[in-house]
Amino acid sequence: MQTTIYPLGERALVLDPTPEAPLSWAAQSKLCWIAEQLRHLPIVEEAIPGMNNLTIVVRETRQLKAMQARLGELWQSAPTETCESRTIEIPVSYGGEAGPDLHAVAKYHNLSPEEVIKRHSEASYQVFFIGFQPGFAYLDGLPERLHTPRLATPRLTIPAGSVGIGGEQTGVYPLASPGGWQIIGRTQLALFDASRNPPCLLKPGDRVRFTTVEICL
Repeated sequence: MQTTIYPLGERALVLDPTPEAPLSWAAQSKLCWIAEQLRHLPIVEEAIPGMNNLTIVVRETRQLKAMQARLGELWQSAPTETCESRTIEIPVSYGGEAGPDLHAVAKYHNLSPEEVIKRHSEASYQVFFIGFQPGFAYLDGLPERLHTPRLATPRLTIPAGSVGIGGEQTGVYPLASPGGWQIIGRTQLALFDASRNPPCLLKPGDRVRFTTVEICL
């Protein structure tokens, strides 16, 4: 598998194993493992997995050369399928006040709202990484028939628990925030709870299924 390592600013490197390839869980699993190994090194300030890439921030610029060599070694030695996988069901109320963009998504694809819900809830998704917000899981697996552009004008506030579609992905907003995804439903399940250990419900490698608890058309 082709691997690219390039600088990002003065103290960071990006490991990108699939610059021109489709998303791969095998690559993502290896990147998560590498991040865990590097977080224990004194020279590493941050190890941040992205979608099929990994950003490493070192404490001093002079450490970049050694880190680049270390990244290459770790990639070669990293095992695949290193993350424990659980299946998490997320109950969703689709449409109505909870999903104000359901009809717009249906119209965009020339589907009925019921068909959008069926396709969204029947798919199986995999957590690639957590980012954007605490507990926000980037999921792979949205059916191509539901790929939908983000809103032209983002909303100033999206309620916590909102389930949305943005481009080729679907996800859940753990906290209230601005956002531009098409909101098709909402869950009462807490994806992030600071008093819980661990605070994030989902982790890389988990499988996610959305289950329909209510439909409001």
